[in-house]
Amino acid sequence: MTNTEIEQFRAETKGTAERIHFNNAGSSLPPDVVIDTVIKYLQEEAVFGGYETEVKYSKQLDNVYALIAQLINADANEIAIVESASMGWWIAFNGVGLQKGDVIITCEMEYVTNILGFLHAKKELGVEVKIIPNDAGGNFCLQALEDAITPQTKLFAFTHIGSTAGNVMPAAEIGKIARKHNILYLLDACQSIGHLPVDIKEIGCDMLAVTGRKYLRAPRGTGFLYVRKEVQDSLKLMFMDGFSAPKVTNSDYVTRSDARRFELYERSRATTLGLGKAIEYLLNIGIEKIWQRVQYLAGIMRKQLAAIDGVQVHDIGDQKCGIVTFSVNGVNSYIVKNKLAEKSINVSVGKAHSTLFYMEKHNLASVVRASVHYYNTEHEIQVLCEVLKNIY
Repeated sequence: MTNTEIEQFRAETKGTAERIHFNNAGSSLPPDVVIDTVIKYLQEEAVFGGYETEVKYSKQLDNVYALIAQLINADANEIAIVESASMGWWIAFNGVGLQKGDVIITCEMEYVTNILGFLHAKKELGVEVKIIPNDAGGNFCLQALEDAITPQTKLFAFTHIGSTAGNVMPAAEIGKIARKHNILYLLDACQSIGHLPVDIKEIGCDMLAVTGRKYLRAPRGTGFLYVRKEVQDSLKLMFMDGFSAPKVTNSDYVTRSDARRFELYERSRATTLGLGKAIEYLLNIGIEKIWQRVQYLAGIMRKQLAAIDGVQVHDIGDQKCGIVTFSVNGVNSYIVKNKLAEKSINVSVGKAHSTLFYMEKHNLASVVRASVHYYNTEHEIQVLCEVLKNIY
């Protein structure tokens, strides 16, 4: 990206003038056009009515599915719009129809929401959960995954990018193993969509759960679920209404023939349009350019943080992303976060339970998480480091 492009992106994002935002893995600053889109729709609802405004914008609302499909190289009939990655993940996970004796294989990078799903299935259904740990270098062992497979293995459930670590899982290689053994594959991609290129056909997963608020720069309360066409009929529905099951008689019903069967009728049309506008904004830039910029900035941040006495960078693994985790010796992570906030620098704290398997393995109670996006600058990283030097 050129400096001119970066300045343009910053000019189109009001928040960059107010603070240094290194909490993109939590919730990115949205482009102004995304906010304007949501507000304009809500204003029209207030004047013309909710149903009437929806009819007016029906083509634009339907086009959001096409934009999502373009983003991940899927078909529009494989997309359901949901409120969050967690909602999408639970719809998919509960739809699998796990039974006693089934085995789930996962990794140490899993989110707390997903871990709760595993524990609930273990407690209520009697399933078994196998965790494949990363090696000493922080890399996932594909051979260990192969070795763990048995005839009882029903599901691969993996997180593409963890919450409190800077490494990326080999999602496509896992997909090849899933296809080889005909095992359902659920991928949590809440941190990766908008962050790095994701081609659903290359990855080969059956289900993909995504949030809008993180690297997509979309409004909070938005997300989507991808379900491969070939497996849609095999997933149980958690809930139904007249939208998901439009054909109803006194004795039977027929669900939709596409992934929108996993939706309910009532959701925010305004934020749906905001999600679409955020994806459109991203596509106009190009995800490859974004990924290169994010890697570049994260590399600079790790190098500069590691050079500060008393600061320890915790990221390991060959493939690192835009999430940078560190701690300051003798200083609680929340104190570090608050000190940075006093200087208008946003970071987050990765808590132990957020990525429970990983944090326990590495004896980490918490870490400071600074996550960069393409609109951040080298100067902002320098400011962060100067504040940290004074903290220690």
